[in-house]
Amino acid sequence: MNKIAVLIPCYNEAQTIEKVVKDYKKALPEADIYVYDNNSKDKTDSIAKKAGAIVKYEYRQGKGNVIRTMFREIEADCYLMIDGDDTYPCEDAKKMCDLILSGKADMVIGDRLSSTYFTENKRPFHNIGNKTVRFLINHLFHNDIKDIMTGYRAFSYEFVKGFPILSKGFEIETEMTIHAVDKNFKIVEVPVTYRDRPKGSESKLNTYSDGIKVLKTIAVLFKEYKPMGFFGLIAAVLTIIALILMIPVFVEYFKTKLVLRFPTLIVACFIMLTAILSLMCGIILQVIVKKDRQRYELFLNTIKKTK
Repeated sequence: MNKIAVLIPCYNEAQTIEKVVKDYKKALPEADIYVYDNNSKDKTDSIAKKAGAIVKYEYRQGKGNVIRTMFREIEADCYLMIDGDDTYPCEDAKKMCDLILSGKADMVIGDRLSSTYFTENKRPFHNIGNKTVRFLINHLFHNDIKDIMTGYRAFSYEFVKGFPILSKGFEIETEMTIHAVDKNFKIVEVPVTYRDRPKGSESKLNTYSDGIKVLKTIAVLFKEYKPMGFFGLIAAVLTIIALILMIPVFVEYFKTKLVLRFPTLIVACFIMLTAILSLMCGIILQVIVKKDRQRYELFLNTIKKTK
């Protein structure tokens, strides 16, 4: 029988965790429900235990740290990740797990944005942030994923054990989406119902500071996963600046046979040289990234053998 693990990272979710655990035990009676408490101060852990969850602890603060520990410690055939704030109803849980267990997907994304998110969510800047992140990732990585930052996902064993988590906080969803796209994992999106947090329950996501972290993560991962695009863009911008400075100097030279602005020409040449170096960096790093993808494919084969 296939083993399903429901993963619930929690920080101060005493108000909702009992309902979440009971709902998912009812939806997936064969699954083990794991609640990882991340230094909660409101008895989230004891409430989760009474509700029937397996409670473990991660003392390094941050959702990324919690998920890293979950992925390392838990063995299962299918992993279903949800939030402990009761914003994701459980009716789609079985469907998402079946897609993983049948081999049709390596990552199933619970797509809130095509459903009720924009009507339920009461934080307008979160709506703008979700749209911005979706636009950037889909254009930079040439995809059409509708919900990048959802916390409702299902994963295969190969994805979980082969995902090198670097993020410490809420940018983890962005990182796992880009990783799945770059490594050509099978991704399926399932529209899911979203409901806003109940009254009295507060989001741990800071719209501005965490939003900046997410945008920084996108920039860093774009550089690391697509270095030719990143450094090529820098080279193109520098080339345009260099040409803007150079062309008037050359026009004057052809008219007067004199170089009247040597400092401008020298600066333009240095900028052009920097553009060439940036382009060379992109070419070299792109070859390294390709080799890394080849090694990763071989690594996935070893995961399947030892499963």
